[in-house]
Order: sequence, then structure tokens, then C-alpha cells
Amino acid sequence: MDRSLMPGLISYCFLMEEAISCCTLYDRGIAVAGFVGIGRLITGLDRGILGMCVNERRKLIVPPHLGYGSIGVPGMIPADATLYFDIILVDLWNKKDEVQITTLEKPSQCNRTVQDSDFVRYHYNGTLADGTFFDSSYSRSSTYDTYVGSGWLIKGMDQGLLGMCAGEWRKIIVPPFLAYGEKGYGTIIPPHASLVFHVLLIDFHNPKDGITVQDQVLPENCKRKAVTGDYVRYHYNGTLMDGVLFDSSYSRNTTYNTYIGMGYIIPGMDAGLQGVCMGEWRKIIIPPHLAYGEKGAGDSIPGSSVLIFNVHVIDFHNPKDSVDIEVTYKPEVCNVTSKNGDYILYHYNCSLMDGSLLFSSHSFENPQQITLGANKVIDGLDIGLTGMCAGEKRTILVPPHLGHGESGAREVPGSAVLKFDIELLHREEGVPDGYLFIWTGDTPENLFEAMDLDKNGEVPLEEFSTFLKIQVDEGKGRFSPGVDREKSISDMFVNQDRNKDEKITADELKLKTEEEADRVHEEL
Repeated sequence: MDRSLMPGLISYCFLMEEAISCCTLYDRGIAVAGFVGIGRLITGLDRGILGMCVNERRKLIVPPHLGYGSIGVPGMIPADATLYFDIILVDLWNKKDEVQITTLEKPSQCNRTVQDSDFVRYHYNGTLADGTFFDSSYSRSSTYDTYVGSGWLIKGMDQGLLGMCAGEWRKIIVPPFLAYGEKGYGTIIPPHASLVFHVLLIDFHNPKDGITVQDQVLPENCKRKAVTGDYVRYHYNGTLMDGVLFDSSYSRNTTYNTYIGMGYIIPGMDAGLQGVCMGEWRKIIIPPHLAYGEKGAGDSIPGSSVLIFNVHVIDFHNPKDSVDIEVTYKPEVCNVTSKNGDYILYHYNCSLMDGSLLFSSHSFENPQQITLGANKVIDGLDIGLTGMCAGEKRTILVPPHLGHGESGAREVPGSAVLKFDIELLHREEGVPDGYLFIWTGDTPENLFEAMDLDKNGEVPLEEFSTFLKIQVDEGKGRFSPGVDREKSISDMFVNQDRNKDEKITADELKLKTEEEADRVHEEL
């Protein structure tokens, strides 16, 4: 205690040994309590004790006229006796004293401090003024948990905890009349004892608290915010208020994925994720009655703990979502757009919503080529590529049920929303599935005669090839786009050459056309 005894209405405790007497207070193992400077002690003691500090030791020689004079104390102190005192001051306080608070360490950020009716969790070491240890929460490996200002604590501790921040260290000195007073407490706290507490506040909350959202960092664009029923993928670090980490999705190298507002997660997180944007960062502070309550969870979350989640929202979707399409560039002239069955060429970059690039057509020599609606790409991409002009650019967001679903795919996490940046380079009419060539106008009245260019009654591969190429050049037919033309011609010839003699006759062509008469478009 950084002060010394002064005259006035001062209470003190001291041990003393009377050199002449065989009866010493050391033998009793107790301290003597008394007031200094108001005439309750012999004058020599009153004067000799003034100015002493706690734990100071003094030897006093008190002459008879400042002691018990010519009378003495019958049976104990003779008349005109000089008295010798060996004194150790173990405590001192004044009736006007208040709780003394010294902040030893305080966190840099403190958004809220302890108020009356808050529930606090703290660690402490408790000593008497002379440093004698009497109790510690650390020895029990458990915080002391209680309400402030509700009569659960001694008055001095109630006052000493007010205004503290989570993570703050304080030294709190409580005079005895705000502690255990004249009676003390059991055998560990003597009567009239000042108490010294070194307190570390772990966390606190109020039963009326809701969640608190702090430190939001929003993305530049936020088209939609998450609502009840959405499926959210997010990363998080979970800490207690004193900064102790209890869990992290990063340590598992995978997001935490769940529906929100439907009871799959603790109520505080259910509420804290409402209204998030894709790509948003936010801190969610959750009181225990909206987390794991008085029991806590496992070994890592103590009972009545306030939880802090630093969350990064990767993406979210709703099972009812469709593909989101944003046209970023469109040519001035756009008369024909892509549709099912069209053959298209396009470039794309595919990424997750956090910007992680998954695939890119630019990594290959040629752009991507597909026939729309032929189940060659995920459904969402098929939808996003439909209705585009050649030269048009789009950004499309594909929800997982139109992408790779809950299981994901190579390098694609399960339930991930995919972002495609697309440029349509080329579009042309396709042919029905299973066809290599179709007529764009009427079929020649006598197909074999038209095909038999040298009129010798048979059509070899070279003549067959020349005939088909003439039809395409004259706009009367077209090959399946995206397929090697020579291979298509060869495959078609083999298909028509029924007896495999490397030439087609009128009978072979007739038989083939009769077999396929029910088809809307004939290959030949």
C-alpha cells in the first residue's frame, strides 16, 4: 500500500513484542488493531507508529512518561517502566478510504465496460495488505463467475469491477468496511483486514444483451443479402473475449457450410449471418444465452462464455435461386442470339466468389466449343450462354444446384457458387443430335442421280465428298459444326456403303433412306 500512517482517525494493525513482558502477541499469532492519534494508545505508541508503511518494522523505546508512568499496569508493567516495542505494520486504513483501483494493463480496443447487473467472468489472486496470500481462482483452474451490483460480491469488489474492459488487468484494494469488516472470514481473512485483488477480466455480458456486429468490411457490390433459408459458406476464427482461440475453419482448410435462420447453428450465429453480403467480413459477438449457455461446450468453451467470431462470407445461395446474368458488353448490332442446338465458341474464366481462379479457357490454345443444350457443360453454364450475341460478354453466377452440387468436382468445393466471365466468340446453327449433315432446303428429287457426278451408276468416296462440299458451298446443306469435315464425310460414306465395297449404289442409298424415313432430317 503506497502510503504511510498519518495522524487522525486512522485504523491500523500491527504485531508487537514487549521486550520486558514474557507475554508476546507473536505467541498468539494475531495482530492488534487500534486507532492512532486519537488517544486510545499510550502516547509513545501513538507517536512511534505515525509515518509507518505496511510491512515496515520499527523498534520503539518509550520512556515512562509516554507510557504507563508512575502507576504502570498492576501485575504486568511496573511503575516508571521504560517500554521496548518491536513492531511490524501489517495493514492500515482510514474510515474515509474508498476502493483503490490501479489499472495495470488495458486492451487497445474497449467498446464496452462493466456496468451494474452484468455477469462477469474473471481470474484473481487475493492477498492481505502485507502480501499474505489467501485465495486464487487460478488454483482452481476456473474463473470466478458472478453478477455485479446484485449483492453476490463484497461491496468493494462490486465497485472495483465497474468500468473494466474484457482483457483488462486491475489491482483493487478494498478497505475492511467494504470487505469482511470486524469479523473477517473464517481462518483465512483476519478481522479489520484490507484486501488486495489482482484481477484479470476474461469476459462479461448482460442477460439482456443481443448479438453485436462490428468491424464490417463490405464488398464494392452487394446485389443481395443473405436471409433465412439461404445456404451460406463462410470461414471463421472463434475466440473467447480474452483472445483465446477455441476453433477455426481455416485450420481444417474448408469452409463451414450451413443454412441460416433454421436452427442448424447456435442462435447468435443464426442472427449474426442475417444480411451478410458475399465477400463480407464481420465480427459477431455472441452472449452465452445465445451460444452455449451456462454449460459451455467441451473443453474449449467454458460455461457462460461470450464468443467472438471473425467471419468471412465466401458465398451463399438459396435452393430456389436461378442463374444470375449480368451483361458487361453487348455489340450495337445483335440480330441473332444463341439457342439450344447452336454450335458456339467462347472464352471463359471460372472462379469462386472469393476470387480464387479455378479454370480458364485462356490456358489452352483454342477457345471452348460446345453445342448448347447437348449436356456438355453444367446446366447453369448452358443457361448463361443462351441468348448471347457473338462478341457479347457476360458475368454469370451459377448456384450449386445448377453447378456441381453438394459434392463439388475437381478443385470445386461442395455447394460452391461459381462465377463465370464469358465472351462469346462465334455462333452458328447446329444440327440435330446424332447428325453429321443436314439439308437446309429441299432434298434433290433424285438424290442418287445428283450424287453420281460421272453418271456411271456408282459413287466412290471422292465423288461423295465432292458432292457434299458443293451442297455446302451453294448453301443447300451444312455439316455438324465443330466436327472435322473430312471425318464427317468419311463416317457418312461408311454408313451409306452397306456392303462395304467402297462405293455407294442406288439400292444402298434407297434402303438407307427408307430406314430413316421417320426422321425429320435425313443425313442424305
